[in-house]
Amino acid sequence: MRADRLVSLVLLLRRHGRMSATALARELEVSTRTVLRDIDALSAAGVPVYAERGRHGGFRLLPGFRTELTGLNHDEALALLVAGSRRGAQAFGLGAALASAMRKVVDALPEEQRATATGAARRLLVDPDTDALARRQTPEEELPDAVVSGIRRAVFAGHRLRIHYAAADRAAEWRTVDPIGLVTVRGQGYLLATRAGADRTYRLSRVLAAEELAEPAQRPERVDLDRAWQERSRRFRAGADQVTVLVRVAAARREDLVGGAVAVLAEEDEGDGLLRLEVGYQDRRHAEWALWQLAPGAEVLAPQWLRDRLHARAAEIAARYGAPASPHPSAGP
Repeated sequence: MRADRLVSLVLLLRRHGRMSATALARELEVSTRTVLRDIDALSAAGVPVYAERGRHGGFRLLPGFRTELTGLNHDEALALLVAGSRRGAQAFGLGAALASAMRKVVDALPEEQRATATGAARRLLVDPDTDALARRQTPEEELPDAVVSGIRRAVFAGHRLRIHYAAADRAAEWRTVDPIGLVTVRGQGYLLATRAGADRTYRLSRVLAAEELAEPAQRPERVDLDRAWQERSRRFRAGADQVTVLVRVAAARREDLVGGAVAVLAEEDEGDGLLRLEVGYQDRRHAEWALWQLAPGAEVLAPQWLRDRLHARAAEIAARYGAPASPHPSAGP
């Protein structure tokens, strides 16, 4: 909305002192022409914004144009700045709203708290893009605003929701669900819902379209989302098709192994940089796929059927690459 953008523009100028139209456009994710129109609108409304000409020019506000947020102590302000984890906000399509909210919090802090709170916040890092071994996190693609906003509205309003959902290895289809809540785990967003009275969990990145319906959702008045998530996770790990695998893995590949499993049931250090883990997978195909990705970094000790399947795969690959490559049928001499 334009009103929110105008407020954000004022807060950016309050925080940075002077900013060019290009820098403002980048922060607000609009064109420079839109920024110039917004500057004119602010001036017409009596906001004391003025332009400084020259190579290092830009726009400024007259000193003293601000409001203060009273009642927050230093730790409370710091908590607000740090708690705004961008991963969770982006998973629910709220990244831009979070940035705007944080600007408003910083600008509204009393003068004596603003510098110390923002300085302290720079000393804390939550959920970096890579871990200690430089392995990059892989957050899901940001959902289109129309999709994620429709889901959020239905969740908050308590209305039924119609989603066009593409489950793994299946064609997308429309489903009508009763939304319960939204959960984010490691940057991945999930919709907790019921369908025909049965619990369902939908990955937000697989929702292709969403429509909020007028009819009320059939759901309890109160919900403990943390408990609901734990229960669903436990049922998922204990599914009827789940298989348990005993694996010897190089310690450096432990996180790769664990990241592909649904549960770690036991773990033992064998020494010499090797670990023995008992892990669970959703089904046989999931186990074969996940262990194949680790290549020589892990060895399946049991069950024997999985060793046989991986051996067959390896033999097929070895046979293919053990002979010279055949020319493409269409290739000329």
